[in-house]
Amino acid sequence: MTTADTHPRSLPRTSDNALLAEAGEGTRVQFRGIVKDYGTTRVLHGVDLDIAPGEFVSLLGPSGCGKTTALRVLAGLENATGGSVFVGGKDVSGVPTNKRDIGMVFQSYSLFPHLRVLENTAFGLRRRGVGKTDAARRAADALDLVGLGHLGDRYPHQLSGGQQQRVALARALVTEPRVLLLDEPLSALDAKVRVQLRDEIRRIQLRLGITTVFVTHDQEEALAVSDRIAVMNAGRIEQIGTPEELYLRPSSADVAAFVGVSSLVPGVVRGSSVEVWGTTLPLQAEAPEGAVEVFLRPENVRLVGTGEAGVDAVVQESTFLGSFRRTLVRTADGSLVRVQHPAAERVEFDEAVRIALAPIPVLTRPVG
Repeated sequence: MTTADTHPRSLPRTSDNALLAEAGEGTRVQFRGIVKDYGTTRVLHGVDLDIAPGEFVSLLGPSGCGKTTALRVLAGLENATGGSVFVGGKDVSGVPTNKRDIGMVFQSYSLFPHLRVLENTAFGLRRRGVGKTDAARRAADALDLVGLGHLGDRYPHQLSGGQQQRVALARALVTEPRVLLLDEPLSALDAKVRVQLRDEIRRIQLRLGITTVFVTHDQEEALAVSDRIAVMNAGRIEQIGTPEELYLRPSSADVAAFVGVSSLVPGVVRGSSVEVWGTTLPLQAEAPEGAVEVFLRPENVRLVGTGEAGVDAVVQESTFLGSFRRTLVRTADGSLVRVQHPAAERVEFDEAVRIALAPIPVLTRPVG
């Protein structure tokens, strides 16, 4: 492996943990013009993506956008119709899955019900010819890494869903793969466990420095754990960037609509600004003059007093979210607008309020 294909990291190393002892390098992954057809239907349209060694990249998009197909092409579970996949600088397009040195975790745990947790974790090692004693030791290390070292003698049915997915993660890591692929691994879990395991996956990924590709349709998951996010739509990457870039500077209306929460309200573009309810807002990107729909983030709208400049609205619902509230209001023109405000500012259903807009650059899209 050349220095262009690996990225050294300063990570903890222990003599009794094989996984951590091998930590410190990641592997570059590249998609070059990947096309995938199913019969006459094209699901990937020339996808290009360069993932740095040790980077955590999420493929984010709605169902049917091609994100799982892209992951399966990388894993070798699907053959690309055109283009090439490179892992560590080597074209692996014709290499079978079991020769690509890739670990995978799926939505379904796929654990063997008749094998104990330690045996499930060691299964891949045993298939590779690793001796029973060495495989058991390495499996125990992997289970320790995911916090399940004390449950090695249990069977899968004796574990919770979150614990079973941790075993699946340990099984994927125990072979010390160059790349880790995660295909919607959290969607079958309840909300609290999903957040806990999401954070645990990120912690382990940073600790090992392993290049990771994470497929999800949940924008909150992607924003929380990713170094970069590739937003996909209709078999193409619409935009790739850091979570902050995607949220604050989406490149298109489609990305703005999918990443984060937005309200669409009427406006009129005049020159380099757009007027919304008498307030002039700067444009984030050039737009033709005339009537448009304007994307407003909840945090760009605030509740104001009756004597302040703003627009009248009526509360439709208000949700308490701990440190803040998110309230949906309806303006006189029928627009539904989400407002994020301090939890102490309580409002009631059907209450008359006023809202004002912060002078933050916004995106627009043509009407209709």
